[in-house]
This record gives sequence, C-alpha cells and structure tokens, in this order.
Amino acid sequence: MTDAVSIALAQLNPTVGRLEPNLARLRQARVTAAGADLVLTSELFLCGYPPEDLVRKPQFVSEVRRCIEAFAPETADGGPAVLLGAPWQEGDRLYNAHLLLDGGRVAATRFKHDLPNYGVFDEKRVFDPGPLPGPINFRDIRIGVPICEDIWTPDVTECLAETGAEMLLVPNGSPFEAGKPDVRLTHAVARVVETDLPLVYLNQVGGQDELVFDGMSFVMNADRSLAVQLPAWEEQVTVTRWRRGADGWNCAPGEIAPLETGLAAVYAAMVTGLRDYVRKNGFPGVILGLSGGIDSALSAAVAVDALGPDGVHCVMMPSPYTSTESLEDATEAARMLGVRLDTVAIGPAMQAFSDMLAAHFDGTASGIAEENIQSRARGLTLMALSNKLGSMVLSTGNKSEMSVGYATLYGDMCGGYSVLKDVYKTAVFALARWRNSNRPAGASGPEGTVMPERVITKPPSAELKPDQTDQDTLPPYHVLDAVLEGLIENEATVEEIVAAGHERDTVLRVWRMLDRAEYKRRQAPPGVKIGLRAFGRDRRYPITNAFGSSPGAS
Repeated sequence: MTDAVSIALAQLNPTVGRLEPNLARLRQARVTAAGADLVLTSELFLCGYPPEDLVRKPQFVSEVRRCIEAFAPETADGGPAVLLGAPWQEGDRLYNAHLLLDGGRVAATRFKHDLPNYGVFDEKRVFDPGPLPGPINFRDIRIGVPICEDIWTPDVTECLAETGAEMLLVPNGSPFEAGKPDVRLTHAVARVVETDLPLVYLNQVGGQDELVFDGMSFVMNADRSLAVQLPAWEEQVTVTRWRRGADGWNCAPGEIAPLETGLAAVYAAMVTGLRDYVRKNGFPGVILGLSGGIDSALSAAVAVDALGPDGVHCVMMPSPYTSTESLEDATEAARMLGVRLDTVAIGPAMQAFSDMLAAHFDGTASGIAEENIQSRARGLTLMALSNKLGSMVLSTGNKSEMSVGYATLYGDMCGGYSVLKDVYKTAVFALARWRNSNRPAGASGPEGTVMPERVITKPPSAELKPDQTDQDTLPPYHVLDAVLEGLIENEATVEEIVAAGHERDTVLRVWRMLDRAEYKRRQAPPGVKIGLRAFGRDRRYPITNAFGSSPGAS
C-alpha cells in the first residue's frame, strides 16, 4: 500500500482557445514538478475557462481530443501523471471533464455533475451533467475529483466519501469577486467536516474578457488546518507532500502566502484584467483620454501598472470649457506616470458640427445635444488615433455613471475595455488614494503618488458647459452609490432602501435612471468584474421595460 505521494498544484494562466500554448504551459509545469507523482490542473485548463460557445463547435472539441491523445503518451516518460481539465465528448454528450493521464494513456475520466447556471455561469447551455462520480484509483490511492461547483453543495463529495475516496482534489475556474475568498473557504470547510477528508482547492489565475481569476489555491487537512496557501494573482507550481497515517492522508505544512484583501485585491483585479485582455488579444498597448479628472487618472494608473509606461498613450482633448486646473492636472498626472501625453483640441470639431447643424438647430436652445457633440468629438479622436496607431482605446467611465446613464454613447463610452466598469464612484476615490500610498507587488508603474491630490479632492465635472459639476445632475455620490448598491447588488425594494435612511424621491429617481440607461449599457465595452453583480454577464435586464416607469406598481 502506498504511504506517501506528492501532488503538484499547477496554478496557471491559460488562454481560451490556445490549445497548444496551454499544453506547452502544462509541459513546463511537469518539468518544474519533476519528482512529483501527479500534477493537478485547473478546470478546463487545456481549452481555458470559460470557453463559452467555443465548445459547441465540433471542430474545436475534436481538436481538444487530438491534443490530449497526442500528449497522453508523454506521461509514460517516468514523470508525473496529470489530472487535466478539458471538454470531453462521449457519444452525443459533452462534459466538463477532468482526465487522468498516466502511463501514456487516458487512464480515467470524471465529469462535472453540478453545472452552475447563475451569475456569470452558463454551463447548462454548453455541457451535459455527469453522473455522481466515484473516486479514481491512482497508485493505490482513491482520489475524489469534484469539479468546482461540485463542492458548493454536499451531494458530490458525500457520494465520493461513501464510495471510498481518501482525499478530494478540486479543480476550479472560480472568478474573482470582492469577498469571495471567504465564501470559498466556507464551502471547503463544510465539505471537509462532512467527509472527514483532506481537500485541495486549485484555482486558475489571469484574465479572460470580463472575468479575472485570482488563484489563491490552498490545501486543507481533514482537521481543517491550512497546510498550504498559494499566492493570489501569480502563476505558481507547488509540490505538496502527503503521508498516510492511522487517520488517513495528511499534507505536510508548506508555503502560506499572505493574501491581498480590500482595495489591494480590487486594484490587483483591475490590473490583471486589463493586462491579460491587452496581451491575450495582441494589442500593442492602450490609448485613453486624460481629462484631469479622477476616473481617467485612475484608469491611466492601472494601465501603467499593467502594461508599463511605454504601453500607455494619453491624450488631452480640451474644449473651450476645459479649466486651467484640468490641463495642469492632466499634465502632472502624465508626468508622474511617465507616459506620453498629446493634446488634440476639439474646438475646431465643435465649430464644424455647429456650422453643419446650424440650419437644423436654428431656434432651439443650446443643451444636451451640443454637450454630447463634445464627448463624441473626443470619442472620434481617440478611435481615429487607435485605428492609425493600433493601441486599444481604454474607456474610463465608472459604474455609478453607467448605472444612471451619465455617459455619452459613441462619446466617452467609446473603447475596447474598461477597468472601472464595475467600480462605483466612491470606490474610485478610495482606490485613487490607496494607489497614491501603495505600489502593488509586480506593478510596472512608479513608486509614490501617481496623480495630483487636486484630482482627488476637486468636485467631479464633465466640463461640457461653464461651471458644471456632476452633482448638478446627480445626487451626491455617497448617496447615489448606496442607493445603486441596494438596487443592483442586493435587488432591494424601494421600501427597503428608504428604510435604510434614503429619501423616497431620490430612490425612485435613481431607479428610473437605472432602468432607462439599459440600452446604453448594452453598447458599453467589456470591463473587469469586481462585485457581486456586474453589468453584462451578471445582470441582464430587458431594454424595453415598463416596470420601472412606475416603481412600486405591479
């Protein structure tokens, strides 16, 4: 009977659809884990997670199988066996699978039983549920392989324990969400207590479109002690060492990495999301409008930390309403970050549109149409520079603005990606102050402050007309954000939000703005998911929606 085993945790950053490069990463992990018995990969590692409708393409599924069948013989080389995540077809059914590659062949397969179909997950659309699994026999050890969601309820692990599993190896594709590490740990503890088995929780790292994965893989022994904790946001291959005792398998103590929480974790998520979106999609860098305001200053700081100063091109686009302070603050922020800053005045474009539309606007008062022309002139300018120079336009709007439609379609909403899409304005202020006091580990940006203090303290303004501030149109941001969090994250009723201390008229007004802006949000660029309910993958409301026109009615 085997009394010792070493299991390598491959916390890696795959790219969806890049089968051969992902396989190359796995080959390198086997080299790094030389001497280990087994390498564990994350959920659907070979194809990347989440593959979405890619797995509905027969050619893609066939190519996955070809890669696996070509790689499996390599496991006869005396190196570690591999538990590999991949889509796997049997007959007319397609599974989210983990396959044991050992001795040069596919030695065993196990299929995800509990397919999540909520929030950002849509797996019932593309996969078939597998049966309740039994353990895999590996070198005289009965290993349970519940896949991600399979440990969020007790059914699968209970079945594994009852059929003789001696340990639980759990591959995951668990996206970042503020506060989620505690939720993962709670589920892991529950399954360990129920089964009296040690548990390995292996998560992937990196960005995939709107989702970011924070890693934070860990090993928990049957006594609920934490034996190993891998770092957040970093690729790492760690070999864990196990021994069988009178009470079962136990993992020897290993690395316990400190974990980022709060603002540090949110900032790291934004950096990771942008870095991988740009790199995995082959852009040379980003270009953004640097207005002298806090949103663009924070977006620029995240971009520099993700891509380095050479990968960030900032453009100041003043109008006749742009203040001297904004010009100074944009210039100083660019200097602090070490980025290129160009100036393209939009006055001539404003005049050209005024002349073009004069006959059609004659007899009307100047208002929102003229203001939006300014924003769209800036959007057109950035898109033209992007087309000419190749860098992706980085949108700088925040969640508060996107929630209530305080943004211009084809203007400041132009862009290929947004790091602030799921960040409320009050959090923007907090993150700006945090970054001015902290340089994240692995950041490519400078030490010290990265934006002038005045950028943070001055009243926010779109500067589309004289003496304009955001609060001319919106409730104070601390009020607006509290109401929005109630409506969006908590799906709270008007009465519940009013009971929390907010004026009914304000709550009703915000609700109406939120519903009316749905058509804008459908046309917004993707952005990093940070909170419980991000626009797009998490929160899906109809554009044509009469319910919000009479809040409180049914």
